[in-house]
Amino acid sequence: MASTRRLSSTLEMTSTKQPASRRGSERRPPDRRGSGYSSGQSRRPSIDPSRLIPMDKTTHVGGTNDFNVVFIGAGNIMFGSDEGPWNHSFRFEHKLGLRLKVVALIDPAIERATAVLQKKCDSFVISAYQATRVFKTLEDFVKNMSQKDRPRAIVVGSPPMFRGTLQPGRDIEMQILKYFPGVAIFMEKPIATGPKHELEQSFQISKAISDSGAICSVGYMLRYLKAVQKMKQIIEENGLTVMVTIARYACAYEAIAKPDWWDKSKSAGPVIEQGTHFCDLSRYFGGEVDIASVAAHSLDWDENAGHLSKIQVDESKIAPENRIPRVTAATWKYASGAVGSFIHTVTLQGHNYSCELEIHADGYSLKLVNPYVQPTLYVRKPGDDHEQMYTFPDDDPFFSEVSNWIDIIEDIEEDPEAAQILSSYEDACRTYELTWAIREASERSRAARLAASKAATTVFEEEGEAE
Repeated sequence: MASTRRLSSTLEMTSTKQPASRRGSERRPPDRRGSGYSSGQSRRPSIDPSRLIPMDKTTHVGGTNDFNVVFIGAGNIMFGSDEGPWNHSFRFEHKLGLRLKVVALIDPAIERATAVLQKKCDSFVISAYQATRVFKTLEDFVKNMSQKDRPRAIVVGSPPMFRGTLQPGRDIEMQILKYFPGVAIFMEKPIATGPKHELEQSFQISKAISDSGAICSVGYMLRYLKAVQKMKQIIEENGLTVMVTIARYACAYEAIAKPDWWDKSKSAGPVIEQGTHFCDLSRYFGGEVDIASVAAHSLDWDENAGHLSKIQVDESKIAPENRIPRVTAATWKYASGAVGSFIHTVTLQGHNYSCELEIHADGYSLKLVNPYVQPTLYVRKPGDDHEQMYTFPDDDPFFSEVSNWIDIIEDIEEDPEAAQILSSYEDACRTYELTWAIREASERSRAARLAASKAATTVFEEEGEAE
């Protein structure tokens, strides 16, 4: 018999603390800075969910000095769109207030960058953008930069195919380290979408960032959800050992009209480009993955069950070998012995996605539902077969990740647990490695299936000829 769900509480997580002061001497321990990485079964950094303050209730970081920022990328991630809630510039404006000064906007599409910049200058945040200059490359900015334009932080929101490697033109991290050693870096995810053989280069970049001591955060914003941190809190307070992670990501394909997304040679496929968030959350709770244990199967475009009726692009223009799978299902073992599973589907129409993550431990079930729109957490505990439901109104993980990163840059003097970077560059590399392992495992499975089918057809034809 199906269990019922019982409404337990609604968590209005606001802070009554006074605005924090800044200090200029003693620095936070380096493990809070996001440059390095620490392994462990599931002991990733966490934050008390009550400290994740909604954007409309936060206080601007104090001070009178300008906070110079360079934005790399003038697209939707940086300036928003109707397709989703992302908009880094909006969060920076709210966090820093009048202190924010965007000294440069870097994008090879000069006209687009100029257009978005003009919209900002026509709004109430003009003070942050009225002196912003547009450049095609970071090197161009460096050549024309005055000392007063030197950034305190650099935000990278350019497409992932242009970063995460050591190849010229796709090595923005190394350029930043060269021109601005020690300057804080915020990097969008996934860290790259290049070919698999370049993965090792991403780990080399990770080491370079760690060695530089730069405060680096990667934009796996779901780690900053209050619901996710509540799950961490339950696990840690009860001394639980995660036994299994079960993740499902069903996208609404009808709303995806970008041809590149449907082409694996350009986007690297939906698991790497899109499902990366839930593979990352799985690792956040499960710990390190035994990559050799990853197994996967796929439903592909040329199978009977793989037909899509509302696809918005002309898939015939994409080479057959580069067309994306409709379903990918993967399982693996964690180093702890726990088991992980992930299913990504290209099945829904309309606009809303359907995503869930379940974490199971002895006596406990933690189920996160609809994390992108209205995060809801269902918790079952020992001694009660019913599920308690927690809701988290006004949560904005995009703001929380930016806010925590800036607090660490500013060295805000609060309880040391108040601000932590939850995803370092190396951690993001390991998530990228897992998504590639899933894609490769599913492609091996498909190749074996096709080979077996071809062999069976050959045998059948030979037997027919013999008759």
